[in-house]
Amino acid sequence: MKRIRVHEFGGPDVLKLEQAEDPRCGPGEVVVRVRAAGVNPFDTYMRSGAYGARNPPLPFTPGSDAAGLVDSVGPDVHDLRAGDRVYTSATITGAYAELAVCKRPRVHALPSPSSFAAGAALHVPYATAHRALFHKAQALPGETVLVHGASGGVGIAAVQLARAAGMTIIGKAGSPEGRSLVRAEGAHVAIRHDSPDYRREILDATSGRGADVVLEMLANVNLGHDLGLLARNGRVIVIGSRGRVELDPRDAMTRDASITGMLLWNTPEPEIAGIHAALRAGLEAGTLRPVIRAEMPLASAPEAHQRVMEPGALGKIVLVP
Repeated sequence: MKRIRVHEFGGPDVLKLEQAEDPRCGPGEVVVRVRAAGVNPFDTYMRSGAYGARNPPLPFTPGSDAAGLVDSVGPDVHDLRAGDRVYTSATITGAYAELAVCKRPRVHALPSPSSFAAGAALHVPYATAHRALFHKAQALPGETVLVHGASGGVGIAAVQLARAAGMTIIGKAGSPEGRSLVRAEGAHVAIRHDSPDYRREILDATSGRGADVVLEMLANVNLGHDLGLLARNGRVIVIGSRGRVELDPRDAMTRDASITGMLLWNTPEPEIAGIHAALRAGLEAGTLRPVIRAEMPLASAPEAHQRVMEPGALGKIVLVP
């Protein structure tokens, strides 16, 4: 089989296309023949060695999100068979490959007519958004949610999930195309993220009350301002940050507000199972519709890693083996 391999941490050029023997599965495992693999920002952090003690041992194949067909199953796996359409929420051997070995609990049925590209765009974006909204923020119907980076993978997932749950959504995006996409996916208000008056626009959109929930993708830039945009008892969920930030705690005190950080990798297994049950229901009902920005061949993994970190994202990049 073909796979992408990282032998040393570094820039996108360390992603090398190699030939390898087909993997075999053991007890409790499933081999998935990958038809699409999702590219996520965290893949680039892993590739560069930015996770410190959490970096994978070298060499490794990147990727956790994939979709395809069951190729084979372990001797004790009886609820899947070869040819079943599935997507993954983690792999043992890496998703950037023609074949990937997974633990059985991390393989989920992919409802028809969802595409393999859509399946590869599910776990990191949609599970992150679901956990942030419903497990961490405990967002409720009727509340107002501010989504930073709403045209990216996690942002689009959050907009769709919040709209299906009956929330009012304010989405921030950089380009006119991004704001059009955010509105098309369910946001009630789309605001230019670099507008000098964006904070006033958000307060105006809520009649001065502020947002009940803020989903923060770049806390080092926005968190100091987020607290001033919250309603009483508002919650900021920090999903992403690339540095330090200065803030005034009194902004939180006067609102009885809370700041909660989260990492998808800290999610307990029972919670993961519940999240993916909800995501499958959303796919079947048509309320969740992953937006695919580009499908690229496996050999283009270095370019995909460059593009996924560029500003102005409009949906998800997937690799096609």
